[in-house]
Amino acid sequence: MSGDGDQPTGRGGAPNPVDVHVGGRVRLRRTLLGMSQEKLGEAIGLTFQQVQKYERGANRIGASRLFDLARVLDVPVGFFFEEMPTDTQHGSPAQLSGLQEEGEVYDFDPLAKRETLELVRAYYRVQDPQVRRRLFELTKALASPSEDEEEIPPPTGGDDGGDEPV
Repeated sequence: MSGDGDQPTGRGGAPNPVDVHVGGRVRLRRTLLGMSQEKLGEAIGLTFQQVQKYERGANRIGASRLFDLARVLDVPVGFFFEEMPTDTQHGSPAQLSGLQEEGEVYDFDPLAKRETLELVRAYYRVQDPQVRRRLFELTKALASPSEDEEEIPPPTGGDDGGDEPV
C-alpha cells in the first residue's frame, strides 16, 4: 500500500485534525504561489480531485507524497506542520505517552521554529557589521525581557563577519 489516498482515521469517521491542518497548509502555499490544483496535481502525478481531497484533509498524505509536495511548493516538509494549534495537536488520536518527561513542553521553544532559522539567516545576510549590530540592539530593545534569560552580549562591530555564537 502506498499510503496515498488512505482515509484519515479521526474520531467518528471525521478527518483527523492534523490531516486537515496539513491539507490547509498545502492549499495556503499553493494559492500563495498562484498555482491551480490542476497544475499542482500534474507536477506530482495526481488529478486535481486528489489534490482537493488532500487539501480538505479527506485523504491522508503519505510521507513520500508530502516530500514531493514540499519540493514542488518550494517549502521544507516542516512548513506543513507550522502554526498547528495546540488543540489540533492534542486532537490527534495518537497516544504519545512515555516519549517525553512528564510536564516537559516543547510547544513554545522558539529555537525549534522555522521562523527563528529564517530570522538568523536574514540577520547574517546583512553585510555591514555596524548595521547588523544596530539591528541586534533594536531587536533586543523591542523584545520583552524574560526574567530567566541571561544577558546576551552584542555582536562585535569588527569585520569578522559576525560569526560569534550568540
